[in-house]
Amino acid sequence: MSVVRKQREERADGRRREDRRTRATVLVALAANLVIAVAKAVGGLFAGSPALLSEAAHSVADSLNEVFLLASLRRSRRAPDAEHPFGYGKERFFWSLLAAVGIFVMGGCFSFYQGISALSSGGSESRAGYVAGLVVLGVALLAEGSSLLKALHQVRGHARRSGRGMLRELRRSEDPALRTVLSEDSSACLGVLLAMAGMALHMLTGRIVYEAVASLLIGFLLVYVAYRLGRETRDQLIGEALDPALRQEIHEFLDRQPEIDTVTALLTMRLGMDSTLVAVRLDLYGGLDSEEVEDVSERVKAAMEEHWPVVDQVFLDITDASAEDRRRARRARRELDRVVDESR
Repeated sequence: MSVVRKQREERADGRRREDRRTRATVLVALAANLVIAVAKAVGGLFAGSPALLSEAAHSVADSLNEVFLLASLRRSRRAPDAEHPFGYGKERFFWSLLAAVGIFVMGGCFSFYQGISALSSGGSESRAGYVAGLVVLGVALLAEGSSLLKALHQVRGHARRSGRGMLRELRRSEDPALRTVLSEDSSACLGVLLAMAGMALHMLTGRIVYEAVASLLIGFLLVYVAYRLGRETRDQLIGEALDPALRQEIHEFLDRQPEIDTVTALLTMRLGMDSTLVAVRLDLYGGLDSEEVEDVSERVKAAMEEHWPVVDQVFLDITDASAEDRRRARRARRELDRVVDESR
């Protein structure tokens, strides 16, 4: 078995283990949200609480989204075929985008509706119902917090294995399923606190405006979370490049090759969680015959795949670089170095 093949199989095994951990995290979140959604809906109808009903819609949206994420974990692992030669890795990004849309439509829009309806209706609250509703929200906060701790535990494991700090790992998490669960659970905890504050102030003052404002704030929170998730997943879905530091490493590796005169273009695109396409346009030094050029090409490709197992689709285009190509390549390299320096 070749070194490259062995590394790919080890990486695939590692990805399957990581997917099992992510699936467990999603299942914990799904179970918590299903129970909480029913409790919030019953409590909201009993108490006549718009904030509690907004939170029920929030939990229903989260539950549906977790079903999407479970589908993404299964479907993205399918092997390449004739219709999809680069595999199905982007299914992960597609289903995560649907989850973001679900948060916006089912959670955010319904919360806005509840808040506006409460302002216009004047409200008909039941004190006993509101006490029960606050108890439901307290239990929900414990359940959502437990799910959030499970997701954070997985992120901490990522950070430890990659040698990064916790905050940096949170900012650059590449797994859209895990990122979505983290966003849902953190927004759920904040949403529950807003609903509890709105209901408590409504009980103390008798003014439903506090609860209506809580519903509107929950709506704004969900719309913001949906926007951030949607924007990040959209970038991955339409073709996101590798991390700038990794692109710089690949560029430096190519620059060190004695046969390469100029790297005129280095293009990368993530095809999934463990698959990346790298297309390079090269100008070689003169004096090489066609057989030597082929040998150089095969050696460079094999070395890249061995050094970076995530780079599994490498295409080299050997061309003659013009003066303009060289100027453009120098500008691109300076810009890449600047981006990497700023990120450190």
